[in-house]
Amino acid sequence: MILFQDLNLTDRFLFDEAMEDPEIHQDLLEIILNNPLQLLSKNEVEKQLQTAPYLKSVRLDVFAMDSENTVYNTEMQKHKKTDLLKRSRFYQSLIDSGLLPAGSLNYNQLNDSYIIMIMPFDLFGYDKYQYTFQPECQEVPHLRLEDGTTRIFLNTKGKNSNEVSEELVEFLHYAENTTDETAARAKSSLVKKIHERVQTIKASEEMGVKYMQAWEEKAYEREEGRIEGRAEGRVEGRVEGRVEGRVEGREHTLIELMQKKIAKKMNLSEIASLLETPAEVIEPFYAMIKSHPDSTTDEIMKLMNGEKHK
Repeated sequence: MILFQDLNLTDRFLFDEAMEDPEIHQDLLEIILNNPLQLLSKNEVEKQLQTAPYLKSVRLDVFAMDSENTVYNTEMQKHKKTDLLKRSRFYQSLIDSGLLPAGSLNYNQLNDSYIIMIMPFDLFGYDKYQYTFQPECQEVPHLRLEDGTTRIFLNTKGKNSNEVSEELVEFLHYAENTTDETAARAKSSLVKKIHERVQTIKASEEMGVKYMQAWEEKAYEREEGRIEGRAEGRVEGRVEGRVEGRVEGREHTLIELMQKKIAKKMNLSEIASLLETPAEVIEPFYAMIKSHPDSTTDEIMKLMNGEKHK
């Protein structure tokens, strides 16, 4: 566990808390885009998007809209994963799906949008601080597909400082090493302003408690998922023309765990992901618990056993 005072902006908790302030998020976007803008007052942190209850949902780190109705999703991605490119595509599609009201006939009403990922590693390997993607035609060079989408990947370990603004370089170095010393070396007034926000957060006893609670909750859920979903309550899938699920003597533990997750409004897909189990395997348990929300774990067990012996 990283101590609260030692958090960098590359740690999602500190990043989200800092960017919850619309003015600070606006400052960051101005640094990245090298252009002034005016965000609307509402700023959403950990905004959840989902097109249907049975489909995968996502939580966006920071979501905002400016006075020109351009949409910005800014993500801090500390750990390198193989799916980041397609994840950015998925984020784009979910954001787009919620921008047009039902019955809209003109797709030109779709907002321009930016997906921005900040990372302490080089995703592409060209030593760039910034990689900006907008769709272009392969057959006609420089013919851009003007669909209003831009995806930007920022790398704190870039080496091309002569190709980007000094302010962006200072921010990326500060994000990776969020200290008084790094902020003092920065010439950018916006970086210093972001640091003032960070100092306020780190000086707050309430924020320290919130960080501990968030860490404990995540640690508990990870441990619960490992123990209940693997060692004690692992659900084995067999394919014999169709997927069959069986729980090796651990139905009680599985049902109890699923009841807790359903009470937290987690859907079937999310629970299956936590248990690292195909959704169709645990779907009978999920359906029984949902249809008997007031039943105890033992009562659900009896109902499930009754279904098995029909």
